[in-house]
Amino acid sequence: MLYPLVIIAVLAADQLSKAWVVANFSLYQRQEVIAGFFNLVYVTNPGAAFSLLADVDSPWRHYFFLAVGGAAMVGLTVVNWRLRHDNRLYSLALALIVGGAAGNLIDRVRYGAVIDFLDFYLGKAHWPAFNIADSAICLGAGLFIITNVLELRNRDTEDKQ
Repeated sequence: MLYPLVIIAVLAADQLSKAWVVANFSLYQRQEVIAGFFNLVYVTNPGAAFSLLADVDSPWRHYFFLAVGGAAMVGLTVVNWRLRHDNRLYSLALALIVGGAAGNLIDRVRYGAVIDFLDFYLGKAHWPAFNIADSAICLGAGLFIITNVLELRNRDTEDKQ
């Protein structure tokens, strides 16, 4: 039950936060939250992470990202099915990634682009705006890698004994 519950929680948090931004901000409007560090801003990203391929002016870009996002969700669900008994952290990690992918996929279907609104910076160093779905994907990927490294280390230790 962990896998679907995490997906639903990520999807709900992502879509509710984006709905709030769309309802309360105009496109490109910025609201300072922590001076010199964090703003809320309403921007859209028709590309992938860090606006990759955002400049490509082709209707195929949209369908490419829909196909990749859908395929990733299906593929990761299959991986979860195979790993679910190895370590519950795999299911948590994969659910975070799938929930985030689903949130961004919904944006692409509804708006033709992903809504981003979390804007962190320090001096002139500025991180590209992102959203809760992006955060879940990054957290899930990091957790998956850490879990995999720990599992490999445990197996290596068992093999030596």
